[in-house]
Amino acid sequence: MNKQVLIEVIEHLDKFHSEYKGGDDYTMDDFLGYLNTQRPSKDIEMRKVGGDQAQHLDTVRQESNSDVAILVTLLFRYAKGYIKKALQDSIIQTADEFAFLITLITFESLTKTELISKQVMEKTSGVEVIKRLVGQGLIHEFSDLTDKRSVRVSITDKGKMEVMKVLPEMSKVSRIVVGNLVPSEITTLSYLMKKLDFYHNDIFMNNKNASLDELLK
Repeated sequence: MNKQVLIEVIEHLDKFHSEYKGGDDYTMDDFLGYLNTQRPSKDIEMRKVGGDQAQHLDTVRQESNSDVAILVTLLFRYAKGYIKKALQDSIIQTADEFAFLITLITFESLTKTELISKQVMEKTSGVEVIKRLVGQGLIHEFSDLTDKRSVRVSITDKGKMEVMKVLPEMSKVSRIVVGNLVPSEITTLSYLMKKLDFYHNDIFMNNKNASLDELLK
């Protein structure tokens, strides 16, 4: 039995190695996340989103692919609702503002373009977020000493204090969002989401102007 288990682990590792999109630079956590995805799925309770005429869509969609896109969108909306509650007593107004600040707290400074790209936002939307944060005194902007065309931003002491104030509430959001998942399922979901983020971020950074048909190729 032990020998058979070892054989199966080696076979899974070989398959994981051939499928992994990050090259050879993976960790044990990556492999464990992959192993969790290979386990047979259990029957779970799910609510029905579509109506009784869903058969009209069968010729233009693959059930599992469509479900992923829809459910990711719905989960984002749930999370936004919880984040709104977490920020209700803060001068930080939106999830985007919090994301900008929590990113800046880990850097000495970033250019505006770098910060906006890290949040996977269009430039115009990102600039508006930065304007609001500057106006609130949560970040400040200054000229880049090496590139006169760039403007850098960094978080202020006020911004750091405000982030620290809301972190306990945002931690509650994180626990609520994972909901009824057990630890192994959370690990699996985290692994899969990181894998998708790696894939889509490359498109966002390097091929955002490509058509859908070009991306599918």
